[in-house]
Amino acid sequence: MAMHIPGQVPPATLRKVIAASAIGNFVEWFDFAVYGFLATVIAAQFFASSSPGVALLKTFAVFAVAFALRPLGGVVFGALGDRLGRKRILAATILMMAGATTAIGLLPTYASIGVLAPVLLTLARCVQGFSAGGEYAGAVAYLMEHAPRHKRAWYGSFVPVSTFSAFALAAVLAYALEASLTADAMASWGWRVPFLLAAPLGIVGLVLRWRMEETPAFRAARRAADVHGHSPLRQTLRDHGAAICCLGAFISLTALSFYMFTTYFATYLQVAGHLSRAQSLLVSTVALLFAAGACPVAGAFSDKVGRRRTIGFTCLWLMLTVFPAYWLAGTGAVGPAIAGVLLLAVGAVLCGVVTAALLAETFPTRTRYTASAITYNLAYTLFGGTAPLMATWLIDLTGSNLAPAFYLVLIAVLALAGGLALPETYRISLEGEQESEGLEPALQGS
Repeated sequence: MAMHIPGQVPPATLRKVIAASAIGNFVEWFDFAVYGFLATVIAAQFFASSSPGVALLKTFAVFAVAFALRPLGGVVFGALGDRLGRKRILAATILMMAGATTAIGLLPTYASIGVLAPVLLTLARCVQGFSAGGEYAGAVAYLMEHAPRHKRAWYGSFVPVSTFSAFALAAVLAYALEASLTADAMASWGWRVPFLLAAPLGIVGLVLRWRMEETPAFRAARRAADVHGHSPLRQTLRDHGAAICCLGAFISLTALSFYMFTTYFATYLQVAGHLSRAQSLLVSTVALLFAAGACPVAGAFSDKVGRRRTIGFTCLWLMLTVFPAYWLAGTGAVGPAIAGVLLLAVGAVLCGVVTAALLAETFPTRTRYTASAITYNLAYTLFGGTAPLMATWLIDLTGSNLAPAFYLVLIAVLALAGGLALPETYRISLEGEQESEGLEPALQGS
């Protein structure tokens, strides 16, 4: 029987924490992935247009609009999570997300109710965006506040694992539906199946989260509440504004590389590479399974070399590989397309894993949920939700299929500057306020 060291969370509890943290994140990204993979089908069902390209742009516009609610959700759920605890808010977010996702699978189409169909689709996406605003940052905080400090990125990597696994499952389901159904069946009811799966997944996630205890760091912060108290939003922005800006600059690359690699790339393979929808989904599935398996490796790497070195390596990797990746994806052959998307996958994995660690390590416990949710969701709204729309628009504007690659390089330069302005945090304690509070002066002096 293994000896439990005081102050450390038992391994059995950590496994439950990983499952509870990952399940809601899985549901969130599963829907976002399904929406992206089935974008061309959704465009035909909800938007009437003589041009398929215009309908696709409208579909991606609704994808982007949902992100506009994420910062608001981050502020609301972040403040509640710092005041009431991580567990209660994470139970609420998964309930809202699963409900909104299921609703999309039940919506009537444009042919049935006309313009009300895209309106209802947009409303459902907004509800989901609002709830998602409190999901990722809360799940990361919940998991990291349980993990041992020398393996935080490794444990935290299982949240990105759930993200990439959700995309992989969505790709497999979309591929299976494309391969087994006729075009008429897919348009009639096939596209609804993945959305409806959110209902049982949400129930499982709610049960898991409701049974969990609060984190050691939050319990310690609550005991010290008479000294520190809960930091209001204005104070959070005032005290940690510089850290929010610098970390947000790096997360902009995390958001852009993630959505270009996942949601948009399946569409790019069809439009620029002229692969069939089934072929593009197959390529995406291979890359996503690779990404899910690579996350713990990336976490171990970051725990060994530190956050700043991981940031530098990641930014340089994406700048050097994005052009070969897009060129290979545009060749029209499955083999080179897989090679191209794997190049982007490495960068996206490293970005996602180090971001999860930085969200927890950059801010003190009493403001961690609020500050990290604001930072994460603003970056994802500006650079993640708009990624498919921007990529499609840039190609249309310039006539070059490599235009999105130039855009990613520009954001990578911004991310490198912001990320390297952050202090090294990979060995700090998440329970001691004095360690976290020292970040801002260190940041200002760096």
